[in-house]
Amino acid sequence: MKKHVLGIALIAALGQFSAQADENLLGYVKGAETLPEGSGEIYQFFTKRDNKGAGKYHALDTKTEFEYGVSNAFNVSFAVKGMALDTAGIVIDGYMPKDNDFGWKLSGLEAGFKYNFLSPALDDFGLSMYGSLDYAWIDPHSGQDKDTLSLEMTLLMQKYFMEGQLIWTGNLGFEATGAKRAAIADLPEDFEWPTDAEMEIELMAGTGLSYRFAPNWFIGAEAVYEEEHETEVNLERYSWFAGPSIHYGDAKWWATLTYFKQLKGGGESFEQQNDMDLHLIEKTEAEWRLKFGYNF
Repeated sequence: MKKHVLGIALIAALGQFSAQADENLLGYVKGAETLPEGSGEIYQFFTKRDNKGAGKYHALDTKTEFEYGVSNAFNVSFAVKGMALDTAGIVIDGYMPKDNDFGWKLSGLEAGFKYNFLSPALDDFGLSMYGSLDYAWIDPHSGQDKDTLSLEMTLLMQKYFMEGQLIWTGNLGFEATGAKRAAIADLPEDFEWPTDAEMEIELMAGTGLSYRFAPNWFIGAEAVYEEEHETEVNLERYSWFAGPSIHYGDAKWWATLTYFKQLKGGGESFEQQNDMDLHLIEKTEAEWRLKFGYNF
């Protein structure tokens, strides 16, 4: 009983920030909170990926997601993804066969769940499991046709400090992906464009802090490490990204803006790139992410 009284007191102390809603304080690191039973939330994400250290590369990813609270501990979600791409002057064996330029179009679908084991408010430390199954038919790097099926499982951790004014979040996860490229006509004879099925495993770890500096307003910082292992080459790539974010949350809606800069990367590289300390085949030098949420 004492633990529940303390939890209720903590929720009240959070003021304008609702600890019961899945409000995204950061752009990339996920929190452990779930939606209350019977409630729903609509999310809209925009992610701008820029610069591969050569030629021209600008990509815009979108994600429109609906999440529903089946119970206080279990949420389900469904999302529709899209992308736009403008790239020229970059040729990478197996990844970027030629220039490509197209406006926004549908690129994939995603179904997910989130199960809460421990509540950050009621149990002092928050712990949840997030899982998703993603199917895409456009390669996010080249914009070429590519069927991809991915399974992601991520452990979400969260803790409140200073009566909820400071919030820590941490993620540990993996993603298993099977992919198959479509054939492309008129490629140079010596250009590698394998069309056999491929399997990849990605490991990730992320951490972030958010601080409420005014009613409804949070500033934050987060960092994410990713590494990918591919069937034939083992460790194919790794990257460190970090950056600041700002968040505003009202009773019914919220918005988060994040700038994410690649600090360090490695693995496979390509001849044109001008910074060999970064991984720029599957990643870019920087990303911007804008997220909106509306709960009902």
